[in-house]
Amino acid sequence: MGKVRDILQVKGKVIYSLSPDRTVYDALQVMVEKNLGALLVIEDNHLAGIFTERDYARKLILRGKASKDTSLGEVMTEHPITVTPHDSVDHCMAVMVNNYVRHLPVMDGEQLIGLISIGDVIKHIIDEQKFIIDSLEHYIHDSR
Repeated sequence: MGKVRDILQVKGKVIYSLSPDRTVYDALQVMVEKNLGALLVIEDNHLAGIFTERDYARKLILRGKASKDTSLGEVMTEHPITVTPHDSVDHCMAVMVNNYVRHLPVMDGEQLIGLISIGDVIKHIIDEQKFIIDSLEHYIHDSR
């Protein structure tokens, strides 16, 4: 069974973030440029929150706010659910499904070390299943 650290080894540990005083517009520019669905919000080198496409739709657009006049701190999700590098991929999938979230910051103690998405988790599960299937096919072929 895979662990979060396995996903980060493949994906890398690049973290895209902004401070809570930056505007939603700034965040959207980064998200478009980097093709991201979420952006971490960091204040004083600590995880303050996460800003997602869902936050944009529900907390900004539907409330009639303007992205250039609204700070990330006003609309970010504070205290996001986090995981550790030692958590299993199955645990992450359960957390995401049960809490209706698509992104999980990865914390090693108090240090933010990465961000995984539902796409990362699904890719890992598919790759793991493919490896098992290939191994079984190889075993069956060799035993003939």
